[in-house]
Amino acid sequence: MKARKIILFDGICNLCNQSVQFVIEHDSKNQFHFASLQSEFGQNFLKEHHLDAENFNSMIYIENDKFYTKSSAPLKIMKHLDGIISWSSFFIIVPKPIRDVVYSFIAKNRYRWFGKNESCWLPTPELKAKFLE
Repeated sequence: MKARKIILFDGICNLCNQSVQFVIEHDSKNQFHFASLQSEFGQNFLKEHHLDAENFNSMIYIENDKFYTKSSAPLKIMKHLDGIISWSSFFIIVPKPIRDVVYSFIAKNRYRWFGKNESCWLPTPELKAKFLE
């Protein structure tokens, strides 16, 4: 059985939405599903795992009943993408505390640097099947 790979992201963050679109473009195996952290699925996941359901400071990647946050999430995701981008997962060897400091700095400034939307990004009808409610 194929492992389910789910990416939870901040639906109003422009950087996060661009990251989701990047993953979709480089996922020729069609292995990822997505949900915003604001969605019913995202909110239920956050509450079940006792994570902050209001202040989104991390993308979350779920695979094989495990979940990854902060810098580990994008590095684990990149491992499954097409082309040379998969090699970026090599940075997982950098100690997590160092990676997470960089991730947290970007996360803290993402709205100021990249902007945000008033509402969550809506996928096109062709992409809707990749998104969980």
